[in-house]
Amino acid sequence: MSKKSKTAFVCNECGADYTKWAGQCGACGAWNSLSEVRLGPAHSDSRAANFTAAQSGYAGAAGQGRVQKLSEIDLSELPRIPTNASELDRVLGGGLVPGSVVLIGGHPGAGKSTVLLQTLCHLSQKLSALYVTGEESLQQVAMRAKRLGLPADHLQMLSETNVEQICLTAGEVKPRVMVVDSIQVMHMAEVQSAPGSVAQVRESAAYLTRFAKQTGTAMILVGHVTKDGTLAGPKVLEHIIDCSIMLEGTHDSRFRTLRAHKNRFGAVNELGVFAMTEQGLKEVSNPSAIFLQRAEEIAAGSVVTSVWEGTRPLLVELQALVDDSSLGNPRRVAVGLDHNRLNMLLAVLHRHGGVLVGDQDVFINVVGGVKVMETSADLTLLMAVVSSFRNRILDRDLMIFGEVGLAGEIRPVPSGQERLREAAKHGFRKAIVPAANRLKTDIEGMQVVPVKTLAEALNALDMG
Repeated sequence: MSKKSKTAFVCNECGADYTKWAGQCGACGAWNSLSEVRLGPAHSDSRAANFTAAQSGYAGAAGQGRVQKLSEIDLSELPRIPTNASELDRVLGGGLVPGSVVLIGGHPGAGKSTVLLQTLCHLSQKLSALYVTGEESLQQVAMRAKRLGLPADHLQMLSETNVEQICLTAGEVKPRVMVVDSIQVMHMAEVQSAPGSVAQVRESAAYLTRFAKQTGTAMILVGHVTKDGTLAGPKVLEHIIDCSIMLEGTHDSRFRTLRAHKNRFGAVNELGVFAMTEQGLKEVSNPSAIFLQRAEEIAAGSVVTSVWEGTRPLLVELQALVDDSSLGNPRRVAVGLDHNRLNMLLAVLHRHGGVLVGDQDVFINVVGGVKVMETSADLTLLMAVVSSFRNRILDRDLMIFGEVGLAGEIRPVPSGQERLREAAKHGFRKAIVPAANRLKTDIEGMQVVPVKTLAEALNALDMG
């Protein structure tokens, strides 16, 4: 006699379960986030049977359930698997970790499948690799590999969307690295809902993650994004996996940035840069050079700053345009920066710098599509605004960084010495920095001007 399927209400934001619908999730407080899902009959026994078959032959499957004392646990670092792409290895923290699960997301056409196909084709030359495609046919993937000139003689391919069948096949093939493209089209027969639903994505991801942990397979899942750029599916999906990275880039730019938002084995907010070419995605070893392709004659409002991305500094150009407003409420537009922080800094500029732009439209842009996530660009932003407002062109070899406080003080930023050395390497000869970030040892050919307040920074540029 078949058992009845169960119905539950799951929060799309945090993954909490409820027996009945409610307007607000009691766990995370989100409104109208509960979705009804149908769960199949208790299927833990069938899962265990499937995994028993899949685990055979794996050294990493033994001893997973044995209780150990904390002092008895082996602290030797797991050997990482290099991906043959230094920028991808940088974002991952040094390579793929056996048994880890990586989720890579991005907009359609960003290059997710391309970079993973390139990676697995090269990895398959020295270890067992399996590429599971659920969105494209095997012929489509083969045509892309041929167009990109990739070595395709050792990569194993599988076209399947049933998760149980994928794990059983992988148990026979025993790959060390496995890609599932994509998690939104995967489904489990025991979950009675459509692929891409909250229940299917959550259960499929949990099943694949359990398989990776128990077999020691390094697994990469491809995820879709919503219209606002966040990963589609329940929020619990990001808690299940070990590493979450996003491949970002606009259609009008050939550059793509790979950023880690969560990483249990490396630094968070690490940034990798790739260039889209006819031969696929090529890594960019010196990102500062591509983001500093400035015009021969720079205009007022253009300043270079140094932001810290993961484990390295990155030089980017910040542009400001201040113009008379014909509206009763002047516009404030920030591309690549926080809009609320722009409004706050303009108030500080008026109060402590004596520069009023309340009746002006202010537009801010970070060149190259880079998103500045830290506060080290505060002082650069204000100097660019004043430069545009007073139509004063700043020196081409000038670099500025520093955090601005509400009292007009200039606060230090982390890794100031490394930022200055990176700027000097690219030909910058003058820098305005927080006083606490002054050089401990001089850099040949670079003049560093330390400032403590916003007024001192304006005076240093003769704009006070």
